[in-house]
Amino acid sequence: MRTTPAAGINVVKGWGLKSFSEDELQQIHAATLDVMQTTGLLVANDEALDILDKGGCWVNKKTQVVRFPNHIVEEAIRLCPGNVLLAGRNPEQDFLAGGKNIGFTTFGTAVLTQDLDTGEIKDSTLDDLGKMALMCDALEHVDILTPPVSATDMPLTSYELHGCVSCFANTTKHICTDAESGPRVGKIIDMAALIVGGSENLKHRPIVSFGGCPTSPLQLVGELCELTIASAKAWLPNVILSMAMSGASSPMPLAGTMVIHNAEVLGCTVLAQCTNPGTPIIYGSSTTTFYMKHGTATVGAPEMAMISAAAAEMSNFYGIPSYVGGT
Repeated sequence: MRTTPAAGINVVKGWGLKSFSEDELQQIHAATLDVMQTTGLLVANDEALDILDKGGCWVNKKTQVVRFPNHIVEEAIRLCPGNVLLAGRNPEQDFLAGGKNIGFTTFGTAVLTQDLDTGEIKDSTLDDLGKMALMCDALEHVDILTPPVSATDMPLTSYELHGCVSCFANTTKHICTDAESGPRVGKIIDMAALIVGGSENLKHRPIVSFGGCPTSPLQLVGELCELTIASAKAWLPNVILSMAMSGASSPMPLAGTMVIHNAEVLGCTVLAQCTNPGTPIIYGSSTTTFYMKHGTATVGAPEMAMISAAAAEMSNFYGIPSYVGGT
């Protein structure tokens, strides 16, 4: 098990960043429940609609809008484990997410990289990914590997599969990857199961986890639903990572953006827990503000740090591990 730093416990001294008071966290939660029950989320996948319908949600299959009764959402939160093992191929590289543990990962799936010899900005390749995975394996303070770049020289129908092969070959740390469909999730699960000696061993020592992003505002698209269902059935951790943009796909006030963000993460959490109660979920965020002058998401903006801190506070409020991105 990796030894990592721990966040301060009930310590208020020196510099710190606290986004919400306890009362404000309750207000964000209450507003989220209201949005989920009265407005609902678009769920663009027939299997997911059936699962949510059987789980007690209010499903309109014609419009694909699902409304989530409050008690269903709160039960799904209670079902999420408070600590999630992110196992490495080498047990010494295991990382336990949850509580006050702090870990670090690369941020994932860029499509450009810089040639270290020429300085040229170029499309990233499978070779680049393998070299970066090997470097991250050697870096003491990288706890898990999210593939930093995409293998853009591989077919679009299988690029992440080739990327996973390269990552498995070049690191003994835990790998958190994306996948474009349920069948491709299944192939990655098959790879991981072969490495650890079978699906039952993988359930107890998950050397791979998945990351999926809702589409803001308030949409769970088909590919995300497939990933969520497939990973939940295999009992593998799933990072549900909203990428709302304040001022574009979510309200300008950051508290309003946090409500949209929260509803998206919790909507996908309900789907996972209705699929397989108790499946491990990680509360993710790459939500930031929208730079209207250039029409871009500003990943390095101060507002992103504020939102990331708020997302971590919400995850602690729910007792769910968090994963936040940024620079």
